Amino acid sequence: MADRLTPEQRRKNMQHVRNKDSQIELKLRRALWKAGFRYRKNVRSVFGCPDLVFKKLKIAVFCDSEFWHGYDWENRKNDFKSNREFWIPKIERNIARDIEVNEKLKSEGWTVLRFFGREIKKDVDACVKIISDTIEKKRIAEKKAAFNRILKLCKSVPDFDEKKSLAEYREEKFN
Repeated sequence: MADRLTPEQRRKNMQHVRNKDSQIELKLRRALWKAGFRYRKNVRSVFGCPDLVFKKLKIAVFCDSEFWHGYDWENRKNDFKSNREFWIPKIERNIARDIEVNEKLKSEGWTVLRFFGREIKKDVDACVKIISDTIEKKRIAEKKAAFNRILKLCKSVPDFDEKKSLAEYREEKFN
């Protein structure tokens, strides 16, 4: 089946496909902002240019549309009737790129969260909850790591007693 649009019309349509500030991204951002979370948008210095970034906590959030990122791909790829030679490899390359981005970010210590548009549209609060829980887990892990660094430093002091609190130790040594 041939394309119903002229090449110029198709080009104009494709130019209007957004890669940032899409409806699903705006909906998630507004909900996060309302919940009190602050983030960076489309950070190019982070591999894959995530839609939302919590840089200090190393959390990257992607808002993926179903079409471009191959939602339910095994069933959906049969829906293409025209120009299959172009679209199927195109979408499969997007899926492969998403996997590459996930793996690279994870290898650098990032937590990657991906949401399809339908998940955001259906229940944005559930998406915010997932992000919120991830942020909380990262903050707790960060506090534990800081405490362990302090404890390790204290253990290097010759007469340090673990049973005493740090406040007691400080008071004893510096007063």
